[in-house]
Parts: sequence; C-alpha cells; structure tokens
Amino acid sequence: MDPVLKIFIYATAVAVILQMFILLGLALSVRKTSAKVEKLASEVQGRALPILSSAETIINESRGKIDIVMNNLVAVTGSLKMQMDRLDATVSDVVDRTRLQVIRADDLVTRTLDRVEETTEIVQNTVVSPVRQISGIVQGVSVGLSAFFGHNRNRRRRPNSRVTQDEELFI
Repeated sequence: MDPVLKIFIYATAVAVILQMFILLGLALSVRKTSAKVEKLASEVQGRALPILSSAETIINESRGKIDIVMNNLVAVTGSLKMQMDRLDATVSDVVDRTRLQVIRADDLVTRTLDRVEETTEIVQNTVVSPVRQISGIVQGVSVGLSAFFGHNRNRRRRPNSRVTQDEELFI
C-alpha cells in the first residue's frame, strides 16, 4: 500500500475515535441534563398543578360575582350618562336664560342712556338757552342804565359786572 494512503487511513481512524469520545461525552451530558429537566418538570408539576387547580376553582366560584359586578357597572354607567345629560340640559338652559337677561339689561341701559341724552338736550334747549338770552338782555339793560345814570358809577361796578358775567358764562 501506498504510504500516503496509510496516513489517510490512520488519520481517519483517529478522527473517528475522537468523534466517538465526543459523542459519548455529549450523550452523557444529555443524559444528566435530561435527568435534571425531568426532576425539575416533576417538581413544577407537583407545585403548579395544585395552584392551577385552585385558581380554576376560584375563577369558577367568582364568575357569578364578576357577572353581578359587571352588570352593576353597566347600570351605574347608564345612570351616570343620564344624569350628565340632564345636567347638560340644565346648564344649557341656565346659559340661555342668562344670555337673554344680559340682552334685556343691555337694552334697558341703552334706552336709559338714550333718554338721558334726550333729556339733557331738552334741558339745554329749554332752560339754558333762554337763561343765557335773559342774562344777555339783563346785562344789556344794566350796561345801558349804568351808561344813562353816569359813567363814574360804571367804572366802580365794572369789576363786579365782569365777575357776574363770568359766573353767568359758567352756568
């Protein structure tokens, strides 16, 4: 046989033996892990099954109570919605009435101010204008009389007549 072929055969034999040891190690490792997993699974089963069983019992027992709570919640929600609708209608009514009263008050104030302006104009035209005219006539007569009775007296009274004239213009 060829020496190169022998080397390949020996190398292949060594590789196969090496693979056998690796596979044996893996098999032992898998066996240990499998034993641990089985032990853990039985432990979980021993603890979890009673818990799951009691949880199922609790859920089955409280299902009726949960239904009652849900029905009550639906009833309360409906009642609350109805009350909120009534409150909304009441608030809307109050706002509408308030708006109407504000409009009425605004109209009242506007009419009152218009009447005050009209009254002021009437008083101005009927009282103040005639008083000014009469004051002018009285002043004219006064100046005429003072001129008629003498010029000396007029000089003495002239400051007083200016004060009187200023007072009458003030009105």
